[in-house]
Amino acid sequence: MSNQPLFPKDFLWGGAVAACQVEGAYNKDGKGLSTADVIAHGMMNDPTDPIDPNTFYPYHEAIDFYHRYKDDIKLFKEMGFKAFRTSIAWSRIFPHGDDARPNEAGLKFYDDLFDELIKHDIEPVITITHFETPLSLAHKYGGWADRRLIEYYTRFVRTIFERYKGKVKYWMTFNEINIILHIPFTGGALTVKKGEAGYEQALYSAMHHQFVASATAVKLGHEIMGKDAMIGCMIAFGPTYPETSNPLDALKMQEHMRNTTTFSDVQVRGAYPEHYLRELEKKGIKLPIEAGDLEVIKAHTVDFIGFSYYSSHTVSHKGGGEEQSNFFKNTVKNPYLSPVDESAKEWSWPVDPIGLRYSLHYLQDRYNKPLFIVENGLGAKDVIAEDGKIHDDYRITYLKRHLQEVAIAIDEGVNLLGYTSWGPIDLVSAGTSQMSKRYGYIYVDRDDHGNGTLKRTPKESFYWYQAVIKSNGAHLYT
Repeated sequence: MSNQPLFPKDFLWGGAVAACQVEGAYNKDGKGLSTADVIAHGMMNDPTDPIDPNTFYPYHEAIDFYHRYKDDIKLFKEMGFKAFRTSIAWSRIFPHGDDARPNEAGLKFYDDLFDELIKHDIEPVITITHFETPLSLAHKYGGWADRRLIEYYTRFVRTIFERYKGKVKYWMTFNEINIILHIPFTGGALTVKKGEAGYEQALYSAMHHQFVASATAVKLGHEIMGKDAMIGCMIAFGPTYPETSNPLDALKMQEHMRNTTTFSDVQVRGAYPEHYLRELEKKGIKLPIEAGDLEVIKAHTVDFIGFSYYSSHTVSHKGGGEEQSNFFKNTVKNPYLSPVDESAKEWSWPVDPIGLRYSLHYLQDRYNKPLFIVENGLGAKDVIAEDGKIHDDYRITYLKRHLQEVAIAIDEGVNLLGYTSWGPIDLVSAGTSQMSKRYGYIYVDRDDHGNGTLKRTPKESFYWYQAVIKSNGAHLYT
């Protein structure tokens, strides 16, 4: 329909994955262990370290993208992808994290991967590190609570920027950097556990060190690649609504939102909000700020804001209620939102497409920076029908409703670079370490226990998304 809002001609349509969730080959070609490699099936933030030979670790083989990426990229090209977001496995480049020299085999793998994407006219969108810190950095230093990780991360960043300049334009420093407060081992390789002495101090020290590292990466990116690259942050985002018009609920909403916006404020505005510093002071937490830290954070803010969006959250000043997502506690049910499809109800995401439009306006109003939706999707239990096909109409409905709201937001003036839906191909879920929580347009024959041929099969959503991209969004209204 000609009167429907559409997308810019240069809009970056595509899909997003993380290295640890697809690559496999966890101990091949010089790669060291990462924090993801000690997360067992069904776990999220509780490592079984050292590796137990009697335990199944889904990240070890994942979907074997490491050996099959050329065929997978052909499928992405068939869908019409303009962009593909993935990450670089830090422990593939520096096996222990603090190595003096990089692993050439790891560097070559990403050279080959990026070349393959470019050959198919697909823009690489790269997260520098995505929930996979070298495990040795957890063992030796206790993870990001130790300031020395800034140095090792900076060495990693300099290496990949110098190696891949000219191939990669869009970079993000940390995946969902705010998630460190919710899953500290996955987000920051922290070894101190909740309830142990020094836990909160370690948590916020790690947060600060990542902020300094992120700003340093922006600085290096601009020095090494100049105007040929854009360096962004990446946050997990979803609006918070008050349960009622009670002012106390509004205050609770504001408090909940600040837990997210503080992370974007530091990276986009270049300073800690005063309210956050005061809150930490009341908790008895002292940020490990050293000379030059606040100056580098101020001087080197990000070029764009990448974010994931899956759902919104609703809060009450009365507290408690149902947990409505994997990470965000003490939220309550929103009666105005529909539940997810039966195939996805196990993971309890309420569906809120309008919340994505709200998020786009909220972030643009607050920061006036280009935005990039780098994750959005539906994890569900897909079933192969008797005809051999996967009829995932529920996924199509979910994505269609969200993309229609995105189109409206763009028509209303939001500056959006692109949309890479989460998991264009089935992968290991970071939230549950399961394969059965499937996101992809492409089915991978692999179950929760490592059984299967790894054969790739396009789902119905594959052809739907293909039509959406080909029509630059017009197919959303047919």
